[in-house]
Amino acid sequence: MTIIELIILAVSAFLLLVITLSKRKSPAKLREIPALSQLHRLLGLSVEDGTRLHISLGSGSLLDMRGGSALAGLAMLRHIAERTSVSDKPPIASAGDPVLGLLSQDTLQAGYQAAGAAELYAPTTGRVTGLSPFGYAAGAMNISQDEDVSVNILIGHFGPEAALLTEASERESVTVVGASDNLAGQAVLFANTQDALIGEELFSTGAYLGAGASHLASLTVQDILRWLVILALLGGAVAKILGVI
Repeated sequence: MTIIELIILAVSAFLLLVITLSKRKSPAKLREIPALSQLHRLLGLSVEDGTRLHISLGSGSLLDMRGGSALAGLAMLRHIAERTSVSDKPPIASAGDPVLGLLSQDTLQAGYQAAGAAELYAPTTGRVTGLSPFGYAAGAMNISQDEDVSVNILIGHFGPEAALLTEASERESVTVVGASDNLAGQAVLFANTQDALIGEELFSTGAYLGAGASHLASLTVQDILRWLVILALLGGAVAKILGVI
């Protein structure tokens, strides 16, 4: 890791800490994201209808650059587990990585404990359905077909294999809400779902679902870093022009 990367990391951590403390004192105003507004409604409907939610965490690993999307998926899973723990049919989480599969079980259990329903937790609701992207997708397809699923939430690292999950969901009339950190996966989800999250919206799910002040602060830090990048690009362009002149 270079000195510049360390500086960016330190500045980001400092901003996150300061803004998190300020968010606890004043409520945040978030722009509307249709997919997440729809997800709020679907969570309530699944509990009322007695149907199941399937949270697909993808085949990303926590040990490489894909770990960010996996952590975003776990944050959403934690909130969903807490809100739907009283449902007749609890949510199911699937993963394509062993470590992510174990963490999905821990996350589900934490959600049940937070809701005061720890005795309802079943370890089998967190599953590893395959160890390769297409193997994972093939295994996860059966959940939508056989487990009375009404909503399939894809959030994590998905490539072209996402098409298998969306096609299986369409056959069973299952609503799909999707987000991926992979361009191929984003293209598939955008073309095959009505509720796809684009770009960094993947990392805003926790904030929109009420996961806590730190998630709200992360959105502000993203905006600050985005503007810093824009200013750096504009400054570089101006410097180049002046240098040419």
